[in-house]
Amino acid sequence: MNDIEFGEKLHNYLKKMEVYLMKMGANRQDAEDVIQDTAYKFLSNIDSIHIESVESWLFRVAVNQYYDLCRKKSRRQNITLNFDYKDLLFDEFTPEKAVLQKELEKDIHILLESIKPKYAQFLILKYSTGLRLIEIATLYGMKVDSVKTIMHRARKQFIKEYRRYQGEER
Repeated sequence: MNDIEFGEKLHNYLKKMEVYLMKMGANRQDAEDVIQDTAYKFLSNIDSIHIESVESWLFRVAVNQYYDLCRKKSRRQNITLNFDYKDLLFDEFTPEKAVLQKELEKDIHILLESIKPKYAQFLILKYSTGLRLIEIATLYGMKVDSVKTIMHRARKQFIKEYRRYQGEER
């Protein structure tokens, strides 16, 4: 692989990570800062990283840096994570859709906060970022069957919390 191909692949990985961070609640500036720091760490440690695990290494570093950033900010002020689902839910902007969007964002945010953080991460990776199960397994260094089990449990807990939230608990 030549330098140009490697650079393009790295750029694509980092773009995926940036989108994922924004889906986790990072604003664009924070996501760009985390991605820039992740790229710097990657280039600084390139000799010690196995080529097969580059994407998972980048993912873990970016997520951990984002968590560190959130902890630093929460020490200074009490912050809440905002999930930005606007691009996912409607094609054109109308006031009616904007109101529905805000309500949906609030509901999804509340529901994702009420389930286990790992479950929320897996659901975001699968449904917002669009990663396949095998890609999630690679990112976490797990077997695909383990990811399927976690996804099943995450969906089950999300549905349970949704029913409770809607007052339909059985």
